[in-house]
Amino acid sequence: MKSMLALLSLSLLLVECSKDDSVPNAIQAKIAELKKNPKQNPPAVVYSYLYHGQVVYTISSDCCDQFNYLYDKDLTIICAPSGGLTGRGDGRCPDFATAATQEHLLWRDSR
Repeated sequence: MKSMLALLSLSLLLVECSKDDSVPNAIQAKIAELKKNPKQNPPAVVYSYLYHGQVVYTISSDCCDQFNYLYDKDLTIICAPSGGLTGRGDGRCPDFATAATQEHLLWRDSR
């Protein structure tokens, strides 16, 4: 029984330590918020990119014809590279599709 309890405690500790420290706290908090909310349609996704020398993040909108915003590490909106009525975003970062590199899926709502 004691060994089983110790194994369970160790497992919980390892799960707690598996938090990705390379993802900024504000982005982790946003992902946690998305997990608490009802599932979006289409499901929410969070990507990171390298754009003009900084790591940036996109978080999909919760429905049609809405902007998909690009955020910095503090969750400050930089622009909307896609989405909206035209699908081309808000026009403030028209080079995002060609200048952004190192796309990495951070989280996808698989519920």
